[in-house]
Amino acid sequence: MTIWRPDPALIRRPAYLSLADQIARAIHEGRLENGTQLATHRQLADEMNLSVQTISRAYEELIRRGLVSGEIGRGTFVQARQPEPTPPYLPERLGDLIDLSILKPVCEPMHLDKMRAMLGQLAQDLPASAALSFRPNNIFPRHRLAAAEWLLGCGLETSPLNISVTNGATAGMTVALMTAAPQGTTVATEAIGHHTLVPLASYLGFHLEGLPIDREGILPQALDDACTRGNIRAVFVQPSAISPTATLMGAARRAALVEVARKHDIAIIENDILGPLVTRSAPPIAALAPERTFYVTSFTKITVPGLRIGYLVAPDRFVAAIANRHLVSNWMATPLVAEMATRWVQDGTAAQLVEWQRTAIHQRHAIASEVLAQTPFRSQPESLHVWLDLPEGQAEESFVAQARLQGVAIAPGMSFRVSDAPWTPSVRISLGSTSETELRTGLGIVAKLLMADPEHLLLAI
Repeated sequence: MTIWRPDPALIRRPAYLSLADQIARAIHEGRLENGTQLATHRQLADEMNLSVQTISRAYEELIRRGLVSGEIGRGTFVQARQPEPTPPYLPERLGDLIDLSILKPVCEPMHLDKMRAMLGQLAQDLPASAALSFRPNNIFPRHRLAAAEWLLGCGLETSPLNISVTNGATAGMTVALMTAAPQGTTVATEAIGHHTLVPLASYLGFHLEGLPIDREGILPQALDDACTRGNIRAVFVQPSAISPTATLMGAARRAALVEVARKHDIAIIENDILGPLVTRSAPPIAALAPERTFYVTSFTKITVPGLRIGYLVAPDRFVAAIANRHLVSNWMATPLVAEMATRWVQDGTAAQLVEWQRTAIHQRHAIASEVLAQTPFRSQPESLHVWLDLPEGQAEESFVAQARLQGVAIAPGMSFRVSDAPWTPSVRISLGSTSETELRTGLGIVAKLLMADPEHLLLAI
């Protein structure tokens, strides 16, 4: 049997990291199986026309990621365990790379100025409880009142008693899943869904079933069929332009999903992290079915990334369970950041930042429509990204690699795949993660690659 080898033509600077990325992809995709012995440092250096030191650094990077192990006297082996999923975004921005892989709001110096001004204000009158208390109930009653006010702008009226203040949306959805889906049960979700759900299912011990979607998200009949077949306890949905395919679920579809959930008595976890940013969104599912819906929203994608605070609204019967699970997994949200969010809600700064973001992201969509005019893609006016199906014959991994060789990072569609159904190679492209100039340049490179015949790019080493 021929053992997979990395391709020298795909190496770019820094070479050790590029080589490590190639080997990591081969491990994740099963082309290098667990227990496989990698080539020796000298052998691979000769094959790749690289230095032994470069190979050593690449192997050390793979050991750091937990993908291989080095055994003195025996060699380097692929770890005999299930590898961790690779996130769709780059863990760090490298050199002059135009990073369109990570989903971020548009940010300018004004955002940093506002954060600094608020921190200066807090230095003068920080509440004692924010610095000295260990008890969430001593700190957060006032913040929950502000949260209830903010949620009205998201289309949801709820009691402050049903709100948990969390360290962003990820903490909120994790606590909701811990509560709604006991170990061994199944959570249904979009076939192309949230990239953290697959590892979360593994860590928390529930099963995940990806269901067919259309332009509005999950098909109600597919959810009905899945509930009839198996042990579905909850459905996780992203109905308002934040899903990878930028779906915007209409009011009728939301009502139909609620009907299915009530028929089978399952919970709904609604991820609405864009909240008031999306002006064309129907009322939240939580407003239609408050008795069974866990509603998650946050500030990081619509105001400033550093404002890592979110709100989790729980049905009455789950309020105590949510509080307990939040305590054991997070104890409580960071009081200092919660204080910032509350003041910005109360003085109108948060709403102003959302309005600013809406205008900025509209401008980014105008650039995408201009540069990608010859290419169909999916988006919404206030989505922070576009979803692009690749032309027939374009391999996803190769396309992403070629874009990166030309200085542009984009997110591979496979990172969001939940279902084993037939797959159309796709990519997600963030619109807010860099400057308008870099965005235009990066999209231009993507557009040229789409028009070119599929082919590996050669690179001098």
